[in-house]
Amino acid sequence: MIVSKIDWSYHRPGCKTCQKTQDFLQSHDIATAEQVDAKKQTLQLSDALALAEKADQIISAKGAKVVRFDLRKEKPGVDALKAAMIGPTGNLRAPTFRVGRTVVVGFHEEVYREVFLKS
Repeated sequence: MIVSKIDWSYHRPGCKTCQKTQDFLQSHDIATAEQVDAKKQTLQLSDALALAEKADQIISAKGAKVVRFDLRKEKPGVDALKAAMIGPTGNLRAPTFRVGRTVVVGFHEEVYREVFLKS
């Protein structure tokens, strides 16, 4: 039985990173309540900032580098959020997920285990 643990996701079909993400989620029986296809609905900086506004924590991964923002303690500036959440096209990076009040951007297996597999 698949249990939905992810409230919202933004992914791009055909993206290698998004496929690694889907493989991870499937291997752990993690489903998503709402999926947004980045090819059909482009989310830009204003959308990313709105997503961040509703979050307590943002975890952004680019390769091995992971950046964490604890928004309950400190509100980062627009430039810091843009660097963490927006890709070179000017759109929200895919994959991006919202689990409760945590937003995860990018693929990083250790972060996924921490956020998606916690009991």
